[in-house]
Amino acid sequence: MQDLLEVKNLAVEYGAIKAVKGISFKVGTGQIVAILGANGAGKSTTLRTISGIIKPKGGDILFNGKSIVGKSIHSIAKAGISHCPEGRQILMGLTVEENLKAGTYSLVKKNRGPGVKSIKQNEDYVYKMFPVLKERRKQQAHTLSGGEQQMLAIARSLMSSPTLLILDEPSLGLAPILVRTIFTCIKEISMQGTTILIVEQNALQTLKIADYALVMELGNISMEGPASKLINDQRLIEAYLGKEK
Repeated sequence: MQDLLEVKNLAVEYGAIKAVKGISFKVGTGQIVAILGANGAGKSTTLRTISGIIKPKGGDILFNGKSIVGKSIHSIAKAGISHCPEGRQILMGLTVEENLKAGTYSLVKKNRGPGVKSIKQNEDYVYKMFPVLKERRKQQAHTLSGGEQQMLAIARSLMSSPTLLILDEPSLGLAPILVRTIFTCIKEISMQGTTILIVEQNALQTLKIADYALVMELGNISMEGPASKLINDQRLIEAYLGKEK
């Protein structure tokens, strides 16, 4: 399997605080790779550094074999990385349809090649995956329910035809039935050919759909392996999954 993303000895600091301490991992093309861990472990910082929001103190990040460290957020998005942030960050004052169009920036500014779908094709794709968004496309986005806003955030991230979709806590604050819906959609997105890197507090649901997983603790990777094995690992069960699976 070809590596789409390779993180090499990545270090990130906030002043005197070492948030990420030289971690390394790979994401293969077509995989779902999960990063698990407690709050403050460095998970979201890792994602934000990959997408260019934060500049690393050291190490390298290779995407399709080319370093993206030091590149602008916009150039990283144009290269094919789309980041769906924690907290949804729906654009206030815009409709559902307008929020989706905001996600097409990299397609409008630079065509990444014949394999990239058109804006209309992407719009049809996300409306098929999230029919409620089509029903509410003229509605102000901030009036949607929490679950609908999360669907919109994911859909907006898909509008740029990403090669790699980064998801940060997509199930945060959602009711259990909506959590299942979101994870079903994430699996479907993967089956359609998009590689996914996901940070999640819901370790059990994430391991059920992931191919590979990493566990971060205090800026380090403390455990990693195929998700199908980690879901039965006694240390992980005690720390994150509980007794019931």
